[in-house]
Amino acid sequence: MGITKRACDIPPFIVMDVLERAQELEAAGKSVIHLEVGEPDFDTPRCVKDAAIQALNDNRTHYTHSLGLKELRQAIARHYRARYGVEVDPMRVLVTAGTSPAMLLMFAALLEEGDEVVVSDPCYACYPNFICFVGGQPVYVPVAEEDAFQYRPEEIAKRLSPRTKGIVINSPANPTGQLLSAQRMAAVAKLAPGHSGPPYVISDEIYHGLVYEGQEHSILEFTDNAFVLGGFSKLYAMTGWRLGFCIVPPHYIRPLQKMHQNFAICAPSLAQWAGIAALEQAQGDVARMKARYDARRIRLVQGLRDLGFQIPVTPTGAFYVFTRCDHLDADDFRLAFHILEHAGVAVTPGRDFGPGGHGFLRFTYANNLQNIEEGLRRLREYLGRFYG
Repeated sequence: MGITKRACDIPPFIVMDVLERAQELEAAGKSVIHLEVGEPDFDTPRCVKDAAIQALNDNRTHYTHSLGLKELRQAIARHYRARYGVEVDPMRVLVTAGTSPAMLLMFAALLEEGDEVVVSDPCYACYPNFICFVGGQPVYVPVAEEDAFQYRPEEIAKRLSPRTKGIVINSPANPTGQLLSAQRMAAVAKLAPGHSGPPYVISDEIYHGLVYEGQEHSILEFTDNAFVLGGFSKLYAMTGWRLGFCIVPPHYIRPLQKMHQNFAICAPSLAQWAGIAALEQAQGDVARMKARYDARRIRLVQGLRDLGFQIPVTPTGAFYVFTRCDHLDADDFRLAFHILEHAGVAVTPGRDFGPGGHGFLRFTYANNLQNIEEGLRRLREYLGRFYG
């Protein structure tokens, strides 16, 4: 039919298939508890909305610099200095309409056909899809629940080749909710040998700030031979604002800028002014949201354990619980949709996150405690009905 191979071959983002089926059920009058999508249920902080309204009233509705507002890039640099003690030149920052476009541009600039990128297994579902879309090859390194789903640097080292261009880390991680320790992060950084040569460490820091036990670290504390992906969606409840960024090695900024000029021109102007307010004024709102996430985390983990789900290591960041389900059904895809249809609870099948996710389900606590309690009640009833 003339459709390109890359368009045909890209896998679906299964969590969106779950969400869309749940929405169909809701449209037909069925109640669904959403524990599938990693989207904060909180409203965007008032200070952020006020900043956007002020920008609108001031007619700041035109194109910005293709790298992003200078004021926002400076604010991002100040944030990294204050939080991690690292110096970031604002000219190394590219602001995009969400973190996903930054990731696509980064991989497009980094990878030639057949180049390799190391990813954990399981990992965020879209990493391998982005890599393959631009002609690269994901190289999976299994991570195990008994090891808190942390990389073993020695296992990464075994899989490096002359074609390896990057090593992706995500801490706190989706789907596991686990942190990579400072020691292991430093060891991964040592696998990136030169300031200007591959492999680079690609650090997805989108869940930074959402940590309940321990401390997250930026890869820039350990090496400058890195790309950092960040954004405003998760921490500041700004998913619909579509605002993200990447911090890149200096020699990559101009190629990324040129692609951004051609493909997007710039990130939305109002969202950029709002992002400055998020970084500089929303600390109190973030602290309140984080405290409520923590309470939900504790309740959901305990509730799932009470229902017989195996969670050997309590997640410590982001807003996900990744748990085995193969004692119920070896086919996590079939089980997730069966739970949705018969219990009215939407959850994500683990296979969305790679071969290592088979036999797992991902639950999110980006929903209020009342809905989490109702979801647990429905799951208890479902398990009694179908599994005795």
